[in-house]
Amino acid sequence: MSASTRDPQVITCKAAVAWGPGEALVLEEVEVDPPKPMEIRIKVVCTSLCRSDITQWESKAHTLLFPRIFGHEASGIVESIGEGVTDFKEGDHVLTLFTGECMTCKHCTSGKSNMCQVLGLERRGVMHSDQKTRFSIKGKPIYHYCAVSSFSEYTVVHSGCAVKICPSAPLEKICLLSCGVAAGLGAAWNVANISEGSNVVIFGLGTVGLSVAQGAKLRGASRIIGVDTNPEKYKKGKAFGITEFINPADCNEPVQEVIKRITDGGADYSFECIGDTGMITTALQSCCDGWGMTVTLGVPKVKPEITAHYALLLSGRTLRGSLFGGWKPKSDLPSLVDMYLKNEIQIDEFITHNLQFEEINEAFNLMREGKCLRSRVQENSWQWP
Repeated sequence: MSASTRDPQVITCKAAVAWGPGEALVLEEVEVDPPKPMEIRIKVVCTSLCRSDITQWESKAHTLLFPRIFGHEASGIVESIGEGVTDFKEGDHVLTLFTGECMTCKHCTSGKSNMCQVLGLERRGVMHSDQKTRFSIKGKPIYHYCAVSSFSEYTVVHSGCAVKICPSAPLEKICLLSCGVAAGLGAAWNVANISEGSNVVIFGLGTVGLSVAQGAKLRGASRIIGVDTNPEKYKKGKAFGITEFINPADCNEPVQEVIKRITDGGADYSFECIGDTGMITTALQSCCDGWGMTVTLGVPKVKPEITAHYALLLSGRTLRGSLFGGWKPKSDLPSLVDMYLKNEIQIDEFITHNLQFEEINEAFNLMREGKCLRSRVQENSWQWP
């Protein structure tokens, strides 16, 4: 696919536009504005579909944010830079970031948080800087998603919402590090800080859950128990460290009781990777008294409130939330890329389908039907091995 330049400033290219909640994406010709101060315009090479894209695409809670371009897990090449940008140049290889890092706010300088106060999660479908969009069709604004919108051949992001990476890293693979894989690894290493010889239980064996498993395996966990209603996930999970599998549909008692019985009182760590707040309670109940920790990573589709008996916490259990695995995105992601290049972490094995941009709706279908981990979508020309 190629983009044509209507004038020296505005680019016209193809984008997969969602015109309404749950409606099939339509490949449209969109106009992409030039980058404004502290922004960069990226030629998207590869993107992959994350479960949160589907959750927000299906949601009818924000109908005013349509038409919209989804996508946030992507890799690409800097096409142009805006005024004031000093950390990028044209031709740099980058990963997009759904949550940015300004380096100067209270959270960025605290050493305790990755919740940037300036470039944190953008929920209004616009750019952080001026609350406007950079996409349009015949003058009609098209809303962004997470200030990334990678389901477009070209996109504009704040310079704090992208990270420069080693040019030898394969863009068609490492795009997964800009969300799911990094989120799971970080939850295991940064948030839970899994200890050697521990028992771990993971609810939901999608890309995030299996990335947690990979992180637990690399930390030397002795048992990594996967919980999922799809038995096919066990076969895939073994490659990432899953040692045992429980299908709640096959149990004659609540799954938390099964876990407590086979772990002599509960797991040391449990991870909720489904996006079900009811399952957070189950994960807490699956932990042991005294030091058991539950980490929640999923984005709930409904019922965002958590309900749990106070005794679960009074007995010493801990409940922690995890956004992007606690990684400071611009500061920390390059180290994960280096680990991949040294064959210290797995990424390739998460890619179950390779699709062209015209097939992007198939990626949605595959994930909704539970038939994939990650579908890789190629948008611009790139040599795949």
